[in-house]
Amino acid sequence: MDKKLVQEINHLHAEICGGLSDPKRITILYALAEGPKNVMEIGDVLELPQPTVSRHLKILRERGMVVPERRGANIIYALSDKRIIRALDLLREVLADHLSQRSALAEAIA
Repeated sequence: MDKKLVQEINHLHAEICGGLSDPKRITILYALAEGPKNVMEIGDVLELPQPTVSRHLKILRERGMVVPERRGANIIYALSDKRIIRALDLLREVLADHLSQRSALAEAIA
């Protein structure tokens, strides 16, 4: 296997996959796809406590998935790249197809 590909896969895993390894972080990304928000707004939309949101935003920020912008006393978060939502949507489609196939198999067995 190409060594450059292996390096890219390792980097992908460390950066992107690590950022997406928690469902709460994925929901935060989808919330930000609707528009920039501060920590409290994200917490209200997702019904999560502020410390939880802040902890997850820190991880997403470290991985370059969200960008902070100071507006007065507030820090507003936005997606750094909208393609991350397209990638998540594609993964959701793969999952839906997989679940559909498993369901059809289960029905055929029953």
